[in-house]
Amino acid sequence: MYIKRALEKRILTADKQFRALIVTGPRQVGKTTLLKHLAEEGSRYREYITLDDPVEREMAVREPVIFMARHKPPVIIDEIQYAPNLLPYIKMYVDEHKNEGDFWLTGSQKFHLMKNVSESLAGRLAVIEMYGLSHSEIEGVESEPFVCDHTVMDERNKVRTPQGLTDVYERIFRGSMPEAYLGNFNRKEFYSGYVNTYLQRDIRDLTQVADELDFLRFMTACAARTSEMVNYADLAKDVGISEPTAKHWLSLLVSSGIVALVEPYFNNTLKRAIKTPKMYFMDTGLAVYLTRWDSPETLEVSAMSGKFFETYVVSEILKSYYIKELRPPVYYYRDTDGKEIDLVLEYSGTVYPIEIKKTGNPGKDSIKNFDVLQNSGKLVGEGAVVCMYNKVHPIDLNNWTVPVWLI
Repeated sequence: MYIKRALEKRILTADKQFRALIVTGPRQVGKTTLLKHLAEEGSRYREYITLDDPVEREMAVREPVIFMARHKPPVIIDEIQYAPNLLPYIKMYVDEHKNEGDFWLTGSQKFHLMKNVSESLAGRLAVIEMYGLSHSEIEGVESEPFVCDHTVMDERNKVRTPQGLTDVYERIFRGSMPEAYLGNFNRKEFYSGYVNTYLQRDIRDLTQVADELDFLRFMTACAARTSEMVNYADLAKDVGISEPTAKHWLSLLVSSGIVALVEPYFNNTLKRAIKTPKMYFMDTGLAVYLTRWDSPETLEVSAMSGKFFETYVVSEILKSYYIKELRPPVYYYRDTDGKEIDLVLEYSGTVYPIEIKKTGNPGKDSIKNFDVLQNSGKLVGEGAVVCMYNKVHPIDLNNWTVPVWLI
């Protein structure tokens, strides 16, 4: 079964405008499945080659001219990061033939790839980032960026299926990988294979991390701190590595699309604001696996319950922007007085505060820190409390509850 992806339109549009396109993102998020599906639906045959195949990889690396002669466009070349030396030859081909859509590429590792792409195919290539399934894709409804507007949320509520607490934590536990929603899904087997593949193929082969077990412990330490401010000293101490190594390894997780950093919101008028980013796993299922929770029920009543709820909400909001090729206007606020706002959206010259609460009945205490933004020098728009309440409902004149299934 194929799950329709919101990126389909963007890829088909890019295919008509660019000579090549690349879909990047973490492993197993559906990049190859999406491109193969669109190729099958298209009007011309497109050959598929994966550089996971050692024979094809060897030829691509050692004999790129022969590789290009053997695999004539239009083609899909999977895992291009294993043969970045192909990119200059692709550039020569597209410059000579000038056909839109000749090359569809995928790459699981942005940090290894983008430098070569920018140098070789600037202006000729559309770069499309892909992540795991969004809630809207799983539900089969239109994906739109999250905004703090209760009228928009009311309209969205007409086509979304309400979720109870059990449903939400089942979704958090299962994660966002497409495989989790296709037939019989063995969670432990899938994520065990996922982590092993990531460590052995990407971390060892592409970044030359010396000790894979240390890196696995580092990933686990990050998962245990999802939705927290980054503290390199604590991460380094937990794993037994240096702070510079911790900083480098976190950058690998960010560049792999596994972790996202949300930057703090500050400006010259908010002088007490803390300037340390917060980190969130983009796939809650992976974070759950790494921290060894055995069921949605035990996770929901655990001490990490709220952190995973916040991680789920933030990752969904981020994906809602990435799907539309928009830079997420997403920040958080915390100051030296301990006042914190979980998320701050800033667009059109206005800031919008968001609090994330697992509760089903948030009160005015949930929005007590929103007034801090009155000193930001910006207009302050409608605020939201994303929670388990069953409808969009006013908390006061300018702040509303938003059910978590509407993000």
